[in-house]
Amino acid sequence: MTRTFILTAAASLLLLTGAQAQVAENSKANGYGKPDQIDLPEPYATKSVRRETKIVGWPEGKTPMAPRGYTVKRFAGDLKHPRWIFLLPNDDVLVAESDDYSKDPKVRAKEIRSGKSANRITLFRDKDKDGVAEERHVFLQDLFQPFGMALVKDHLYVANSDSIVRFPYKPGSDSISAKAEHILDLPAGGYNHHWTRNLMVNQQGDRLLFTVGSASNVGEYGMDKEERRAKILSVKFDGSDEQIYASGLRNPNGLDYNPVSGELWTAVNERDKLGDNLVPDYITSVKPGGFYGWPYKYYGDHIDPRWADRMPGSLPEVTMPDLATGSHTATLDIEFYNGDALGAKYKNGAFIAQHGSWNRAKYIGYKIAFAPFKDGVPTGVVEDFLTGFMKDTKTDEAYGRPTAVVEEADGTLLIVDDDGGTIWSVQP
Repeated sequence: MTRTFILTAAASLLLLTGAQAQVAENSKANGYGKPDQIDLPEPYATKSVRRETKIVGWPEGKTPMAPRGYTVKRFAGDLKHPRWIFLLPNDDVLVAESDDYSKDPKVRAKEIRSGKSANRITLFRDKDKDGVAEERHVFLQDLFQPFGMALVKDHLYVANSDSIVRFPYKPGSDSISAKAEHILDLPAGGYNHHWTRNLMVNQQGDRLLFTVGSASNVGEYGMDKEERRAKILSVKFDGSDEQIYASGLRNPNGLDYNPVSGELWTAVNERDKLGDNLVPDYITSVKPGGFYGWPYKYYGDHIDPRWADRMPGSLPEVTMPDLATGSHTATLDIEFYNGDALGAKYKNGAFIAQHGSWNRAKYIGYKIAFAPFKDGVPTGVVEDFLTGFMKDTKTDEAYGRPTAVVEEADGTLLIVDDDGGTIWSVQP
């Protein structure tokens, strides 16, 4: 028994090491760490490249790999591009199945008619809490690229790509058939998949916060196209009194409150085409009224060369982000861990979903990472937590790509894998 255990553990270590070797490491040179620690190269130090994975799907019995001592289970499978997740108070799990459309109007119209985006929210229930859902129901359908969700008393709010709507909700419902009540129009369309709109109730419980990514990479279509974009905004529950919470955030997605400091945090997907290691994505506390630089500057006073000869006459001071999470990792979500089930190491730290990007010579991201915090502040370290999404970098093949992570009431994690069509459960 002892020998068998040692061999199994050694094999597991080799497998984990191999999986981690598939992508670039979490080093300062690759854009991981606090802003004063990372090594930012000059723009165009390397050529901007396009390299994309081919998704091959997960073979039967294969899962992503977590650290020793944790189990990974297929919570739910056979989903059509699951992109985001929301937990209801009764532990029902809502998953938004949605996808992007082409920018070409003719192709886009054809994709909409053919149902490329499922445009639905599916409900799952894991009654025995074993990490595998026993029930599955179509909860809402006929939406338009749904993403963020929020519950306010007896109404469920949904952020479509082009609007915020709400529906009457009763606890335990398997589905909602009521017609959507329109709350607010949102600017739609956008560069490179910036169609996702996250949504949450603020800490005071009296307003909605929502994210809108930029319509461009770096304002190349004109800043008049960026009205209400590259921002975190807030409104009252009836859609009135819209306010800018923070700006200059190229593509913010994840939103969560730091359990120690009480500050709002976000995960931001930064700009492309400046080279392999520019510009790092990041997670950061969000200062009310803060300006984070996009599109003119990045990481403080670093001027984007595409704006060097046409900078506006005056700009707000750029707020420095708190933690860089790698260049072109496509960091899409942040989830502070409040529970105890995974161990004291993870308490009050942040799990980070990294989808992986096309704009780099060597793959990076494609994992769930973890950032330890001390006294409400990141230590500067970013560790791998859930890996193995890449199959083979030589053939550009991936099993799937993570987009979101959420903590369940019992302290286990649910991971959304959009290209893999799967929700994963990670538990001790």
